[in-house]
Amino acid sequence: MSVNMSSVLSLSSHFHGRILPSLLSIPSRLRPPALRLLRSTPTGLSLSLHNSERRSSGSSPSPAPKMVKAIRVSELGGPEVLKWEDVEVGEPKEGEIRVRNKAIGVNFIDAYYRKGVYAKETPFTPGMEAVGVVTAVGPGLTDRQVGDVVAYAGNPMGSYSEEQVLPACVVVPIPPSIDHKIAASIMLKGMTAYVLLRRCYKVEAGHTVLIHAAAGGVGSLLCQWANALGATVIGTVSTEEKAAQAAEDGCHHVIVYTKEDFVARVDEVTSGNGVNVVYDSVGKDTFQGSLSCLRSRGFMVSFGQSSGRPDPVPLSDLASKSLFLTRPSLMHYTATRDELLAAAGEVFDNVAAGILRVRVNHIYPLSDAARAHADLEARKTSGSIVLIP
Repeated sequence: MSVNMSSVLSLSSHFHGRILPSLLSIPSRLRPPALRLLRSTPTGLSLSLHNSERRSSGSSPSPAPKMVKAIRVSELGGPEVLKWEDVEVGEPKEGEIRVRNKAIGVNFIDAYYRKGVYAKETPFTPGMEAVGVVTAVGPGLTDRQVGDVVAYAGNPMGSYSEEQVLPACVVVPIPPSIDHKIAASIMLKGMTAYVLLRRCYKVEAGHTVLIHAAAGGVGSLLCQWANALGATVIGTVSTEEKAAQAAEDGCHHVIVYTKEDFVARVDEVTSGNGVNVVYDSVGKDTFQGSLSCLRSRGFMVSFGQSSGRPDPVPLSDLASKSLFLTRPSLMHYTATRDELLAAAGEVFDNVAAGILRVRVNHIYPLSDAARAHADLEARKTSGSIVLIP
């Protein structure tokens, strides 16, 4: 087959002289896909590769987002608002690490955020305590490595997740001798007990203390620790079964408040003198009675409100016995790295010495967090609750 070269040259000249300029006058983003590769050069027609084509011939593309499962709260309410969903977990930035959670502690504060007692913009992932394995380290970090076992408690919220990104400064190393479930259940509760007993009011031998919810996660640790410090420990519980546990944990006098008036019983036990300090995590139902149990210059430490927010307290209510009232937050006592390490270190030391025995009495799959919350609020649990991803 013969080719008429003069016709070909004429067609090429017509294309480059009239058609191509018309095509190139169309903005690139509006051209059909097949024409987006066209660009003009001093010598005629050429191809222009998109970024994606250039990447395929050179550098690696950005990694696809990693998806994991987590509990999410999109609306405030009861345990039923805890939903098992897919979430994206990013790469750690400078000063951050990514952690695959192995065990997650459940605390009443998680329910407070879920219900809106404490403000948090939705949607969010609850959870303030976990133990996990480092899976990625952000730029510039030299004191964290992939494979490290670490724990954290407090901010940032979000431990009800298979994996999460955390600031490296909030995690602490876990001693190899401590089981993951034990560590996950004692970080927040144990450091809370440390703050209550050693920082808010320094309990010493000879003191008398009143601990509400003595069979609960924090209450159990408070009883053991206060007993070891030489204090006389009075605890309140809701059932005979929990009374037996509280006694085993070091309570010298256990009051089943559903059967007897705890104020009258404390007055009897102390021969009318009252207690040095009350640790009250119940709130509305016990608050006024707790104030009545204090001796002159006694300390009222309110650190929870499982029965609801206490009524406002006039200052005059404190004046009659020169009482002290505080509402501590763990995060204010572990604000610096040194404070955090000191608190965690003392907790782990007490666990290793056998002073603190941790009861992980309830283990749920992470996907079943709603049932864990329902059981917690119905007072069906004692000791600690742990979620396993």
